[in-house]
Amino acid sequence: YRLVFGESDLLPGLVVDRYGDVLVVEIGTAGMERMKEDILATLQTVLEPRAVLWKNDGAARSLEGLPLYVEGACGAVPDQVTVHENGLAFAVPLAGGQKTGWFYDQAHNRRALLHYVAGARVLDVFSYLGAWAIAALRHGAAEATCVDASAAALALAGHNAAANGVRLAATLKGDAFEVLAALKSEGREYDLVILDPPAFIKRRKDIPKGQAAYRKLNLLGMQLLGRDGLLVSSSCSYHLPGEELLGAIGRAGRHLNRHVVMLEAGGQAPDHPVHPAIPETRYLKTFFCRVVRE
Repeated sequence: YRLVFGESDLLPGLVVDRYGDVLVVEIGTAGMERMKEDILATLQTVLEPRAVLWKNDGAARSLEGLPLYVEGACGAVPDQVTVHENGLAFAVPLAGGQKTGWFYDQAHNRRALLHYVAGARVLDVFSYLGAWAIAALRHGAAEATCVDASAAALALAGHNAAANGVRLAATLKGDAFEVLAALKSEGREYDLVILDPPAFIKRRKDIPKGQAAYRKLNLLGMQLLGRDGLLVSSSCSYHLPGEELLGAIGRAGRHLNRHVVMLEAGGQAPDHPVHPAIPETRYLKTFFCRVVRE
């Protein structure tokens, strides 16, 4: 599970992901960095971990003049741990993984997906370790393909699929926008397209460029759907309100002459708490939309 403290406009001040008796800690602000040793002492007292890893390599740290590094704080940190979610087991890299290793915030949305996957051809874009695709396969999807820029992540996705008794149809390495365009040119179609990108908007000055990226991504993803399909579209950018993401999905539908209906909306899981006085803590938006050709 995850603990989050002291949100800023850019990053949580402190994120602690707990994998049993191993902790992965991400510090996002200069103030928290100055309290690093006190933070470690408190975690050791309260949680008594076997090992702690500082995963302080997020690019946003540079905006506060902080160095980027990954290093053990105490104990022997394993290369990988196992995460159990919705009855499945996933090998998760720690020092070499994205962010703090696992995207816990989408756990409830991945569970909601399971109602829609029976018999579906699934495309999981920005798949990382294959959490969406593998869950879909185990719950009746006909096939699933993962798209990610990281060869290491895709290799682990294939490993995780096999460990859970399923097989990915393909793993496609490359820029998501380019891969989606290539799949369209090949005439590929899917019943379910999942778009779970990293934050395209990290700062207010990034808003126009980020908005354009979300619009393009949803258009590219939607055009790969068959006659009656499901688009699952997410944004973890606080600076993109939910209504703007939904608007981007709607505009993509109009551009492609498709009828779009939102079936379900989700946010972050409860271990990513929302503080009523800190609007930045309500950041994740996920929409499940039926898309029908008119």
